[in-house]
Amino acid sequence: MTLAPGLYGFSDLKVGDCLETATRIVSEALIDDFARVSGDTYEIHMSDSAAQAKGFERRVAHGLLVLSVIDGLKNSAPARFDALASLGWRWDFKLPVLSQDEVSARFTVQEKRLTRPGARGIMINQAEVFNQRNETVQSGQNTLIFDL
Repeated sequence: MTLAPGLYGFSDLKVGDCLETATRIVSEALIDDFARVSGDTYEIHMSDSAAQAKGFERRVAHGLLVLSVIDGLKNSAPARFDALASLGWRWDFKLPVLSQDEVSARFTVQEKRLTRPGARGIMINQAEVFNQRNETVQSGQNTLIFDL
């Protein structure tokens, strides 16, 4: 079920619940900013001609940039998880995201459990990242910890 707008704690969520994000365009300026912050100035990220020489139509966004954008979209969505922190990501890069592509994501609750002391909740989400053609460009799991 797609979650309605609101803030969702651990006990509010069920396996199968989905959080859908808005979209964001991965602009050249965003790629440039990420390259400055990360220090990753690999040529296919920085130049259309370098990307074209490697077989891409336009500059290729950093995979971790797209993951960061998706995490930001998740945390600013109308329906949000009231998690304490992220415990980790298991992630696959399936297709390149090019400059000017538009990305969005769907996070589906896959598993829930209590910590061993039972003081907190752990939730694993299956995530799918889509471009403007509804192609899956990235996917994986995000594990969150919640206060109860």
